[in-house]
Amino acid sequence: MTLQLIAVMAASIGLTSCGNSNATSSSATGWKINDKKGGFQYNTSYDGTEVPYGMVAIEGGTFTMGRVQDDVMGEWNNGATQQYVQSFFMDETEVTNLMYTEYLSWTKAVYPPTEARYRQIYSSALPDTLVWRNQLGFTETLTNTYLRHPAYQSYPVVGVSWVQANDFSKWRTDRVNELNLERAGYIAKNAKTDKAYGEQTFSTDTYLKAPSKAYAGNDSIVFKGVKNRAKDGQNGVYAKMEYGIISAEFRLPTEAEWEYAASVRKSDRVYNNQQGRNKYPWGSDDVRTNSRKSKGDYLANFKQGRGDYGGIAGWSTDAGEITTAVKSFPSNDWGLYDMAGNVAEWVADVYRPAISSEVNDMNYFRGNVYNKSVIGPDGTVQVVSANIEYDTLPNGKLRPRALPGEVQKEGVGTEDTFQRRNFQGDNSIAYKDGDTFEKVGQKGTMYNSPQDQAVYDAQGNLTYTLDDAARTSLINNNSRVIKGGSWKDRAYWLDPATRRFIDQYSASDFVGFRNAMTKVGNTKSNSKKKARG
Repeated sequence: MTLQLIAVMAASIGLTSCGNSNATSSSATGWKINDKKGGFQYNTSYDGTEVPYGMVAIEGGTFTMGRVQDDVMGEWNNGATQQYVQSFFMDETEVTNLMYTEYLSWTKAVYPPTEARYRQIYSSALPDTLVWRNQLGFTETLTNTYLRHPAYQSYPVVGVSWVQANDFSKWRTDRVNELNLERAGYIAKNAKTDKAYGEQTFSTDTYLKAPSKAYAGNDSIVFKGVKNRAKDGQNGVYAKMEYGIISAEFRLPTEAEWEYAASVRKSDRVYNNQQGRNKYPWGSDDVRTNSRKSKGDYLANFKQGRGDYGGIAGWSTDAGEITTAVKSFPSNDWGLYDMAGNVAEWVADVYRPAISSEVNDMNYFRGNVYNKSVIGPDGTVQVVSANIEYDTLPNGKLRPRALPGEVQKEGVGTEDTFQRRNFQGDNSIAYKDGDTFEKVGQKGTMYNSPQDQAVYDAQGNLTYTLDDAARTSLINNNSRVIKGGSWKDRAYWLDPATRRFIDQYSASDFVGFRNAMTKVGNTKSNSKKKARG
């Protein structure tokens, strides 16, 4: 065999033998990936998503969403449909007072309310502690202690609106990714606490889309590469999504995800079929345990009857006249605590009475609002500076549209939707829901809800207007679903199929939340991957 032929064969092997994920040469070009001299950089050895700290992995699958047995209340908004849910992660407990006060502490330090331009940022994050007040009940101590006193640190946070729960989720995403990048050497150590202030803060979106503008462009914080790691071929670049360092976002679970995580039990799955479903998340139609060690004990924190929030003192009670500390009761099959009782929970969905699997039967969700980054004249994304724009909420409170250091957003336009089949606008909340109707001699809106308003007049004074016109419904595009029973609910609401709604700007003493995260990549869970701690 000639030397020329051997050379050709060797080159051919080099071009065709790199189809696995650990290849160092491209299957498309034969060029080296992660070459020390530069070129295309990619994490070819990525072996799966780690379970985020404080979360558990939920393997997706098919389930029956809604009621699978007779409803004693005769509800009409939870008809059974078959849905498929992709794999995801979910907090093992509801977000606690300790977790939320950490968020408040960070917000107050980075956007101090003593400065007029930041004052409304901190106030917009504060829970409504007055939800504990009752005109014919003595609960004033709770308004002063429940959120911040260490005695309640492991209790679920309440008084948080749907909007505030989403703001917390966004903050959590940025703080986790900031730590990930610090550990990988792309951000100066301890900058997240020593240097963060105002627009000089970290935003995941800003770092990915305009890394030179992260931390307001402070190069002493954001490194263009990993210090002392040039041998890895990562010198002179910012971290990218391709490196596998940036995690997916923390968010509220969808209603389908929440109900799946609460109702589907591993032990009920036989030969690729879901074998029915018991009423409650612990796999029983009884609210008390039958085990010998704890026989007769309650399995959730709920209201047993009129004037009975916890049972008789000294006997078998649920140990809570109000909320209880998380993990006070056994977890379900997935390792999730308090999926029934303690507090009801916000989910991401806009409420509508019917859920139709004919429209979509995979990852069902109503509430999509699409946006995109604002691009400036120089072709780069625009970042919010010290000039903060606020929205006036219907309750009169102000909320920043975006925080300093974050990418400015705008709704998608015709250029993004023209000739698309999968979506046609920036707002899909009312898609195929019968919102508007037209009959002979009649035209209107099905969800004709009150339109209360709080607006600033020309002099800057806030005026409140209650809508006293004849209305036919309380449902509107701000109505968000809450799932699960709470400490002040009867056992009926402990069934994961039950569903209610309240306004997204409202807060209550019986509603909290927990976060979820989409699992990227392989559907199956990697049991060997441990959570970051």
